[in-house]
Amino acid sequence: MLGRKKNRHNVANTIVGVDTRVNGDVHFAGGLHVDGIVHGNVSADPDSEASLSVADGATIDGGVTVPYVLLEGIVKGDVFANKRVILGATARVIGNVYYNLIEMAIGAEINGKLVHQPEGQVPLLEQTAKIDEQSKANEPIAVASEA
Repeated sequence: MLGRKKNRHNVANTIVGVDTRVNGDVHFAGGLHVDGIVHGNVSADPDSEASLSVADGATIDGGVTVPYVLLEGIVKGDVFANKRVILGATARVIGNVYYNLIEMAIGAEINGKLVHQPEGQVPLLEQTAKIDEQSKANEPIAVASEA
């Protein structure tokens, strides 16, 4: 796109090839590019500059927790991108997407919730859970009396 800075998060140190299937969780540093299939969770250190790119035709059958995500393929699980997620026109997510910044092309599909989580703030879901716990703790206990 015009006027955009070149994305420095697209260097792949590790590649899962087209004819490759990984069974198990993958934890990586740097960049990971998936052209094949991963049956397991994919994660990277949330405080890093790690990036994941999933090509059109590739599938991750598990959750994704990576700061930068570029998705053109399919993820069957929740996506947690605490920096940025880019969903291309062929992207499919069967699960929730938790993001700080999001870019979504026409044609991308999300079968789940989009949950905004601004960087440096406690996620809204955690805030809501704490409020629910506090209100349950403060509820009076009803005692049934026999008449």
